[in-house]
Amino acid sequence: MPDQSVVKVLEAHQLSKQVSSPEGTLTILNDVSFSIHAGETVAVVGPSGAGKSTLLALLAGLDLPTSGHVDLNGSNLSDLDEDGRAILRAESVGFVFQSFHLVPSLNALENVMLPLELAGHDEARKAAREIIDKVGLGDRWSHYPAQLSGGEKQRVAIARAFATEPAVLFADEPTGNLDSRTGANIMELMFELNRSSATTLILVTHDSNLADRCERVLSLDIGSLVSDSGATA
Repeated sequence: MPDQSVVKVLEAHQLSKQVSSPEGTLTILNDVSFSIHAGETVAVVGPSGAGKSTLLALLAGLDLPTSGHVDLNGSNLSDLDEDGRAILRAESVGFVFQSFHLVPSLNALENVMLPLELAGHDEARKAAREIIDKVGLGDRWSHYPAQLSGGEKQRVAIARAFATEPAVLFADEPTGNLDSRTGANIMELMFELNRSSATTLILVTHDSNLADRCERVLSLDIGSLVSDSGATA
């Protein structure tokens, strides 16, 4: 198997993010730099307000930094317009959120098919059925989100995220709305799929046990990167 560790799939170059507030300019992120290699599992940790979700949004091109830039799969996100960033996300990125973000009017299978259809996949239904089976929902594919439990909804969200075989999967507190047992099962599934697909996983979490399962931990505090444990050269 080829050594992926030499391939940098994501690079943050001196990222800073500032926003205006009634109290003046607030710095949410301050001069954050790091590189992530293909296939790595990386946890982003820190107290509330440390800038974790803002960092994730910048890395995925959902927002742009005030200064600095992000290279995702070799593309400088700041050089792309909004449409260009959306195309790159569709081609290279998957998301799993705390609140699932499923389309309520679509059943489980249709939710998983959605990114495949947007990407022009020739056999979207077949590919979606395969990954729905893989996440253990083969008998629930025709159910709508309102008919699914929280754990089942997150399984659909994970299937949707992995369906397009993304280079990078961003997960923002993916077990935050689940009980501890269901959350543990969901994370086991996510790590298993990550291993089998060789996706790069970037996980924002407050859960130290989850963070410990990742190869690398980026610790933020008051907008600064205060440690980067497990980093490779």
